[in-house]
Amino acid sequence: MVEILGYVAMLLVAGSFLLKDVVKLRLVNAVGAACFVVYGLLIDSFPVTGLNIFVVCVNGYYIWKSMKAEKLA
Repeated sequence: MVEILGYVAMLLVAGSFLLKDVVKLRLVNAVGAACFVVYGLLIDSFPVTGLNIFVVCVNGYYIWKSMKAEKLA
């Protein structure tokens, strides 16, 4: 079951790079990274967990920034 979560996360992150819309790309990538956070916790891997927490935060910041810019435009 844990391995399946890893594959789902991998597919989400890889698939996100096929998207043209940057906000959608970041959203799908953030969901994939969040899955990797859970996966990393389940397998007790700090590097996997730490990196993907960072990725979720960066994606969240740029999604928020983009939505804020759209609201002002």
